[in-house]
Amino acid sequence: MSKIQVMSEILANKIAAGEVVEKTMNVVKELVENSIDAKSSEIKIELLDSGVKEIRITDDGIGMDENDATLAFSRHATSKLLDVEDLFNIESLGFRGEALPSIASVSHITLKTSDQKTGTLVEIDGGRIEKVEKSDLQKGTTITVSNLFYNTPVRLKYLKNLYTELANIVEYVDKMALSYPEIKFTLINNEKTLLETDGNGDLRKVIYQIYGAEVAKKMVEVEASNDDYVVTGYISYPEVYKSNRNAITTLVNNRVIRNNELNKMIVESYHTYIPKDKFPIIVLNISVDPILIDINIHPTKMDIKFSKMEELKELVEKMIRQRLKQLLLIPKASVRTATSVSEVAKPLANAFYKTDIEPLDTTSYEEVVLDLQEIKEAEEVYQDENEESQEEETPRIKKMIPKGIVHMTYIIAENEDGMFIIDQHAAAERINYEKYLREMSKEEKETIAPLIPISIEMMPNEYIIIKENISFLDSFGIKIEEFGSNTFIIREHPTWLKEGYEKASLQKILELIATKEDFSKEKFIEKTAITLACRMSIKANDYINIDEMEYLLETLRKCKNPFTCPHGRPTIITYTKYDLEKMFKRAMD
Repeated sequence: MSKIQVMSEILANKIAAGEVVEKTMNVVKELVENSIDAKSSEIKIELLDSGVKEIRITDDGIGMDENDATLAFSRHATSKLLDVEDLFNIESLGFRGEALPSIASVSHITLKTSDQKTGTLVEIDGGRIEKVEKSDLQKGTTITVSNLFYNTPVRLKYLKNLYTELANIVEYVDKMALSYPEIKFTLINNEKTLLETDGNGDLRKVIYQIYGAEVAKKMVEVEASNDDYVVTGYISYPEVYKSNRNAITTLVNNRVIRNNELNKMIVESYHTYIPKDKFPIIVLNISVDPILIDINIHPTKMDIKFSKMEELKELVEKMIRQRLKQLLLIPKASVRTATSVSEVAKPLANAFYKTDIEPLDTTSYEEVVLDLQEIKEAEEVYQDENEESQEEETPRIKKMIPKGIVHMTYIIAENEDGMFIIDQHAAAERINYEKYLREMSKEEKETIAPLIPISIEMMPNEYIIIKENISFLDSFGIKIEEFGSNTFIIREHPTWLKEGYEKASLQKILELIATKEDFSKEKFIEKTAITLACRMSIKANDYINIDEMEYLLETLRKCKNPFTCPHGRPTIITYTKYDLEKMFKRAMD
């Protein structure tokens, strides 16, 4: 008997299901994409126990006749690809013809569909069609998947807990709602509605329904294009960020994709605007001719290859950086609403009579109502501010007059717009960072020879690495020579090193070289500027007088980005005049 045999179709589908269907989210994804391809304007997703017990997707799409309704569960049966040429011009979300038979092979399925000419009901158990009969003519399709993985217990065993499975589904449906704001999405789990959009095509409103009013108010519209790509969407103000990349939604022709190279570049565009290991909220849709991309890489169809990746990265990075430069990025302080005189008096009494002051209760805030029209009108103010030359000449903040300092750290200042609180260390860091960045990027280096050459001893492994980079250091005006065992002497160094801290600064520069990181000249300049700015700036609790405060604030307002330190922390927080009047009941709603 021959050892090699052709698999049965059911066995082949079960194997394919291992690639297409790993968790409940994969089932929801494949069925929702089919509903979108069917030109639906409303899609309802109903789950029982995070989809493990049952998933029901209802849409109002074009539906199917009886022949299509049964053929759809055959492997590689698809309405979206007819020949090889179509593979290079894919515009639909699905095209492989593997999803439905794979899902059907590991579950019970009931399909009810109508193209408004005929209605069909199909029941499938473990990949076998059990029943086909006539049904009503209600437009669209309802597909119910129950008892997922009932006949593959090993795969059922490795499903995550219900909360994890539900979180994956919510994340996916959120991204689909952002991809198709013109479609009404409803997501329900155990009869509790988790998301409901209205499908009116307003992307900002979808952002509001997913992330809430505070985030939606801090999102700004972006748009850019070149010969191959058109990029549109929304990016968050730097003060709004998350601890993971899940809030970065990148779409290609409305398809949710996962491209680490593109996401990394987006995060780098926020460099020095947000803290390290924090991530902005992004919704970007990239429109491109399908011939320039390849989505036929993985069955999930989320991985994608671009034929002109560098041009796309350059376009997106420039778009984000220019938009951030146009925005006034001073965070507005949260205004606490006091409900009674005693509520205000208690913390004041504590401040006068206790040395360890209790923190104010900040759990009560104003209710925020999202006014989309107000936001759009505010955005129009920035549309005429696109000339970088004008931005560089004009300070981005009005002149601030210092009035004092709190805890020897926070400068209190004012102007006609309100009151400002400035972190003296963060402000000094930003000023020094831009200074070092500017000086190190100059072609002509101004150097000085110390009266007594500076000697620096390194560890043996560090010494070897620095020896290999002597010419690299020379390009920055650091004239370094070997001097005995594991020691260098500095004959010349740049004039911009802080006086009295030359050796410490040079020590940090050599340590950066010795880390053995694979860096370009630009990255080295960036890292050196950040490191020296942090080390050489005034610290919290360092005393500065009013004249020094004035100089610090005047220099800060002339920076290219005066709103954050190089690590992304805010330099300034503001209370508007209205905020102050409202807190003291001078202004009443």
